[in-house]
Order: sequence, then C-alpha cells, then structure tokens
Amino acid sequence: MSLVPEFIQRRMRRTSPPEHDVGSSKLRVETTLAADGPAVCVQGEVDLRSAPFLRERLLDWVSHSTGTVRVDLSQVPYMDSSGVGTMVFVKRETERAGRRIVLIGLQPRVRSVFEITHLDKFFTIVHSADEASAT
Repeated sequence: MSLVPEFIQRRMRRTSPPEHDVGSSKLRVETTLAADGPAVCVQGEVDLRSAPFLRERLLDWVSHSTGTVRVDLSQVPYMDSSGVGTMVFVKRETERAGRRIVLIGLQPRVRSVFEITHLDKFFTIVHSADEASAT
C-alpha cells in the first residue's frame, strides 16, 4: 500500500523524464514550445519497449499545447510496427483535437517502413524543420 495519495501518483506518472531506459537502448524525447506549436525531437530506437513512452510524451503535448505538432525523427535509426502504430494513434488523436502533425527527417530505414505500409501518404513527411514550418 502506497503512502502517496492517488492524485499525486497520477501527476507523477504524467511528468515523466525526457529519457526512457530500456535495457541497452535509450529513447530520449525533448520538446520545445514555439508560438506555432510544439517541436518534439526523438532520439533512439522506437520499438515495443519504448513506444509506450513515446506515445505518452506525444499525447501529453497534443493535449497541453496548441498548433501543429512537429516530430523530428532524424535521430531515430529504427522503428518497428509498434512505433508506427504509436505514430498512427497520435496522428488520429491530434486530428481529433483539430490539429496537425508533421514528421521531420525520417532516416532511410524508417522512411521505408512508412512507404511499404503506404503511411507516407497518410502523414505529412518533410525533410527539415524549415519545410515543416512552411506546410
């Protein structure tokens, strides 16, 4: 039995650190808030173990900010189907909130996963942050 009240426990879960350690791999999610919406930079592999952390962090920004959500994936060398599923879920939640999401700088291996599944047509994918601002 925990001595910490339930509402404090919920708050602690919502304010997770920007880094998630999973065995030998780390996933880091850093966000900066601009006038036109949050810019989220993801670093590391997005897989079955790290995807829930990424989902939580992205949904937090979708629900607590305004404007277009820009997700920089240029430092993500690998993303499996659970990571892709996370991105689809976050896109739907973002659109449900009346907003947009733009993916930036997908590495060739990650981009190929989006192309094979035809999700490159579902998402707005750009090469740079400058392009994201122009869309």
